[in-house]
Amino acid sequence: MDFTPRKIDDVAKDLGLGEGDYEPYGRGKAKLDLALLSRKATGRGRLVLVTAINPTPAGEGKTTTSIALAMGMRRLGKNAVLALREPSLGPVFGVKGGGTGGGRASLTPADDINLHFTGDIHAITTAHNLLSALVDNAIYFGDVVPEKGELDPRQITWGRAMDMNDRFLRRCIVGLGGKANGTVREERFDITAASEIMAIVALSTSYADLEARLGRIVVGQTYEGIAVTAGDIGAASALTAVLRDALKPNLVQTEEGGPAIVHCGPFGNIAHGCNSVIATQLAMNLGDYAITEAGFGFDLGGEKFLDIKCRAAGVWPRAIVLVATLRALKMHGGAPVKTCGEPDAARLEKGLEHLVKHLETAKAYRLPCVVAINVFPNDTESELALVEKAAAAMGARLARSEGFGKGGEGSLDLAKAVCEVVDATDPAPPEPAYVYELEDAPQEKIRKVARTVYGAKDVVFTSAAEKQIARAKELGYEKLPICMAKTQLSLTDDPTIPGRPRDFTITVREVRLSAGAGFLVPLTGDMMTMPGLPKVPASRNIRLLPDGKIKGLMQND
Repeated sequence: MDFTPRKIDDVAKDLGLGEGDYEPYGRGKAKLDLALLSRKATGRGRLVLVTAINPTPAGEGKTTTSIALAMGMRRLGKNAVLALREPSLGPVFGVKGGGTGGGRASLTPADDINLHFTGDIHAITTAHNLLSALVDNAIYFGDVVPEKGELDPRQITWGRAMDMNDRFLRRCIVGLGGKANGTVREERFDITAASEIMAIVALSTSYADLEARLGRIVVGQTYEGIAVTAGDIGAASALTAVLRDALKPNLVQTEEGGPAIVHCGPFGNIAHGCNSVIATQLAMNLGDYAITEAGFGFDLGGEKFLDIKCRAAGVWPRAIVLVATLRALKMHGGAPVKTCGEPDAARLEKGLEHLVKHLETAKAYRLPCVVAINVFPNDTESELALVEKAAAAMGARLARSEGFGKGGEGSLDLAKAVCEVVDATDPAPPEPAYVYELEDAPQEKIRKVARTVYGAKDVVFTSAAEKQIARAKELGYEKLPICMAKTQLSLTDDPTIPGRPRDFTITVREVRLSAGAGFLVPLTGDMMTMPGLPKVPASRNIRLLPDGKIKGLMQND
């Protein structure tokens, strides 16, 4: 049965908002006013983090499950508010497809959200490249930064960005064509989701905070080796102006008419992978249950949500929902994608070791966990029982979700389980338990994440990484949290190793400073901050229909 979207004004009224609290963007979207942050909370604000096992080609359905969970809670009469990320055009046209859920557990207007939405990501791209242009302009005119000197074009650390997968722009040369066209130098492009400005918008709490963070971005060094910031070259105010509307969260709805706040989209494998602090705080202020997700597996977006975002925002979840499928668990047990949907108890039991590792990580954070099995029609009761037994042995609940096919009705069991686990924490909400302390040395922070969250034996650093850490210390940034850039496909830094590997070593080849966002980014393995398109990109299946609707934005569409 087709869903007829509600008026966005009615969705806003459900949250207790008046006309002055939001600005409609077309028929089904609205921008929320930042003044809502200073208003007294009307909800109980129990935060629930939805994360997952490491992704496989079989799919896990984390966003779909998040949406279905909120739908199920609202069917139970609970005041649940979603807080999700905005999709990046790179994955939409690349491998993943759209990022608005699937089947009956989707957001609407899905076409808008998956494409240009309210222009947030375009604004972030523009702000990033405005700073790039201002950096090059300072080099071109030989501007002298007071008490620092001239920017050295050989030591520029700020690249360019675009919201698209384009491997040919990872490394390039700019400034060709003679004296009038600028200084010839090597350049890099990052996908916008990996831009420090994306991270800054996601972590900022006000316009003043946004401008201060933008001003702290380190863009390069002078000939004397002194760090130069965006503030030094007079860029912060203009960047803030460009991002004025982008800092405001977006209100949309689920396909059952429930509220969803969708804002920012940093990747979990090369950035911190969470929606904005503002969106999450508003969901907590307005809802009794705030349902949010973090990108990719618990080892990536989940860890960063807890160690970076929660630390910065001063919040902590009541519980974790860990999404898995029997198919994905079998792939972690060695089953090929072609047969992972068939009964295979031996490979499932092997794959359960992977699930158990993530449940151990939840224990390290001292958080109760509900394992959400995204059920497929051919899943067997005996295999579901194996997963339930493994979860119970780790002190976790297990609940099934059929949100894709049935929407909120198919996630009632999951919603009941999550509400029971969360409500049980009311007398004594969980206290923050970070994997590392900010006082730890950068190398020790990285080792603690690798050992506790990945199960690694140790971490090795290239000489370049050691020098970059030493430089960060010299600049006074050694107490920043870390944002690991690692493959999402494995607990290791090798994407070809699924399951639960042991006695492995993580290699950190480079460490980038994101002073504005407020973290260090260790790049491990072969991680790139500009993805490439697959041999057959999803864009080949996307087309505009005569009625104006877009076909093919989502997988299996």
